[in-house]
Amino acid sequence: MKIVYIIETLASTGGTERMVSEKANYLSEYFNYDVYIISCTQKQSQENAFKLSNTVEQINLAIPYYSQYQHKYPMRLWIKYSINNRLKRDLTKCIRKINPDFLIGIGHFKADLVCKIKCNAKKIIECHEARPFTLSGMAQHQNTLSKLYTILYRNRYFKTIERSADTIVTLTHGDKLMWNKAKHVVVIPNFSIMPVYQISPCDTKQIIAVGRLSWEKGFDRLLSIWGMMYYRYPEWHLVIFGEGELEMELKTKITECDIKNITIHHFTNELYKEYAKSSICVMTSYYEGFSLVLLEAIKHGIPCVSFNCPFGPASIIDDNQCGFLIDNGNIHQFAERLSLLIENDILRKDFSKAAVIRSNDFAIDRIMGLWKNLFEKK
Repeated sequence: MKIVYIIETLASTGGTERMVSEKANYLSEYFNYDVYIISCTQKQSQENAFKLSNTVEQINLAIPYYSQYQHKYPMRLWIKYSINNRLKRDLTKCIRKINPDFLIGIGHFKADLVCKIKCNAKKIIECHEARPFTLSGMAQHQNTLSKLYTILYRNRYFKTIERSADTIVTLTHGDKLMWNKAKHVVVIPNFSIMPVYQISPCDTKQIIAVGRLSWEKGFDRLLSIWGMMYYRYPEWHLVIFGEGELEMELKTKITECDIKNITIHHFTNELYKEYAKSSICVMTSYYEGFSLVLLEAIKHGIPCVSFNCPFGPASIIDDNQCGFLIDNGNIHQFAERLSLLIENDILRKDFSKAAVIRSNDFAIDRIMGLWKNLFEKK
């Protein structure tokens, strides 16, 4: 069995790059598939963010995709057209040489172009963000002509995938419903390989939040919630782990609003230690493709409180069993449920036991077995 993944780059430290690397390693080492990863924009000199098995072959095309942004419209459109043609040509050449059984387009990067490549392989588009939010940020800060082009491109993008992809793989059932015009859609969630050295005893007075410090993660909502609560629970501390463009804005708001018992830290490779000494995990995102953070938390036996945003949290948290799902945007309800967990030690520990059991549904062997079934389905 020959599998080819097509991804923008493996040099970034995002969740998508991590998941693709781990899946490729597993398919190669445990199922003995011939696995290739074609990184479209990555240069030969750029190192991968995550380790690949020696049994996985990587091909870096080094397409200068972002060079288009050095030009203004309408020249940018011509440069983009030229780059797309080069990418399609180089991809087609590689794929014909490999002659794979399955061609997997990762995320939104040129998934429509992947579907247009002429080859004998079955084409799978692996979604890493929910359809309503795919390419949704392209129109931000654009002029009228650019926004019009973006709208037309986005519509054509989805139609191409629905018409040409043999299978679309989504992370959640909620997102699956969004692809009602596609030929075949299956749900295969992510897994977490984060080591668990200690299940949280849930008796420390630490609440943890993890994520990019960007708009969609909703840390502005978290500050509003904690601003209503910190004075009621002076022994409790909220720690945020993340980096991003909103870091200074969030820190300024903390200072100006005089919000106590809150700290923002940069990401750490030893985040599992922080989970182990936290008693509650909170998530206030506006939307989530899946949320490895919640999965990592329940693996450590941490009860979670999250807005029920589309579509990730509801696919992980069993409401009132291992955590609470909050009506999206209802910060008062969020604060009430968080207070309930803070004040009730027995409830926290009951939720903790249920969280560990729930995490077994996302074990790597089970999830990769679903991929094997998809590839080998007659």
